[in-house]
Amino acid sequence: MKLIIAIIQPNRLEAVKTALAEVEVFRMTVMDVQGFGRQRGHGEVYRGREFTVDLVRKVQLTIAVNEEFLEPTIEAVISGGRTGPNGHIGDGKIFVLPLEDCIRIRTGERGSEAI
Repeated sequence: MKLIIAIIQPNRLEAVKTALAEVEVFRMTVMDVQGFGRQRGHGEVYRGREFTVDLVRKVQLTIAVNEEFLEPTIEAVISGGRTGPNGHIGDGKIFVLPLEDCIRIRTGERGSEAI
């Protein structure tokens, strides 16, 4: 079992969800997050004053998958999250972590059966 954490642009969420549905991945947690990498924020004007926004709004997806769904899930996030044919700075990152255990609270099932 693996835990996939993907950070994507908010406007790409629907495209990623569609791509995940095509590979039969329907369970995920979505969170609004803020951060910056190479984008380093941006400037804005508010009430006539300029200021720098250091943190950029992003969306974080957390998806638990069994081994056979790992690569299709990663490819779906890449294809849905990439802007343009070659992508751009700020498209996001995908982190893959080992998942030691998963427990379904309702039934008590454990491991891959609970995912």
